[in-house]
Amino acid sequence: MFDYSLVHWMGFFTAALLLNLSPGPDMAFILSQAAKGGRRRGLAAMSGIWSGAMCHVLLAALGLSAVLATSATAFSVVKWLGAAYLIWLGLQALSSRSSGLNTAEARQASGAQVWRKGVLVSLMNPKVAVFFLAFLPQFVVPGSGPVAAQLFLHGTLIILVAGFVELPLVYLGARLASLLRTRPAIGQWLDRAMGGVLIGLGIRLAVSER
Repeated sequence: MFDYSLVHWMGFFTAALLLNLSPGPDMAFILSQAAKGGRRRGLAAMSGIWSGAMCHVLLAALGLSAVLATSATAFSVVKWLGAAYLIWLGLQALSSRSSGLNTAEARQASGAQVWRKGVLVSLMNPKVAVFFLAFLPQFVVPGSGPVAAQLFLHGTLIILVAGFVELPLVYLGARLASLLRTRPAIGQWLDRAMGGVLIGLGIRLAVSER
């Protein structure tokens, strides 16, 4: 079971790393949360993104993601919900009256609240579900175990590879948080910029096709 060649693993991990390097709502959310509340908040955001991604992996392994891939209505509903949520997060940042990202109010947000937001950011992106459904089967090897188990294994490994990309984002955001304590004007500008990025990502998701 799970008997794969070295070439298989090299191809898989290369593809997984390149895919995780592609910027999207998850990276923007993690960076913004780390900049707002430091390393702990960034880690909470990252764990929320990973939890949502794991749900997508489970759905792909069970075959339920096929519903999003084949049903235009289901895809559109999830897509518009996700786009609306990203735009709402962006508008919150734009309308913030704080003097910077690293305000006392931002630091008081609980890890659970940030985690839940991260889960929603991931779950409400139907392209993630369709991606797993399209990408993971390419690495299923006949005779190497049940298909569902192979899909789950490779999906989980993609999330682990994300750690090599997203953990540096958390520490980068934490460094920004330290800087913004003494330079609130820069923090306010960055808050607005991140709001614009989230709104842009929401709009891009809204107009995207499967």
